[in-house]
This record gives sequence, C-alpha cells and structure tokens, in this order.
Amino acid sequence: MAKKKSLAWSPVRELMKSVGAQIVARDAVDLMIKVLVDEIKDVTTKALRLTRHSKRTKLTKDDIELALKMK
Repeated sequence: MAKKKSLAWSPVRELMKSVGAQIVARDAVDLMIKVLVDEIKDVTTKALRLTRHSKRTKLTKDDIELALKMK
C-alpha cells in the first residue's frame, strides 16, 4: 500500500522549478514535502497553544503569525 502524502507532489515540484531548479529528482521533492509537512505541523502546534491560552477554539491568522514570530 502506497504511503499517502499530505501535500500534492506536482505543485511542490513546480514551486522548486520556479525558483531555478531545472531538473528536480523525485526524492528531492519527497524530502521537501516532508520538510514542509513537519514545518506546518510545528507552526500549527504553536499556534494552537496560543489559541488555547486565549481560551478560544478557532485558530486564526494572527495565531499563526505570532507562532511564526516565536520561532
């Protein structure tokens, strides 16, 4: 059974190519997806702490921005 990815492969590859990578290996895209997913999870976790600290349940753009500044 194939491992399901959280992000689509083609858009990530196209983004990598858009900044100058002419040829991108499949394993390079796979690693980039892993890095991005890990980063998303990390920022979301920090933002959720801020949300809960404020006694709210809705995660907002401001929570994410503050979590990114805390990094």
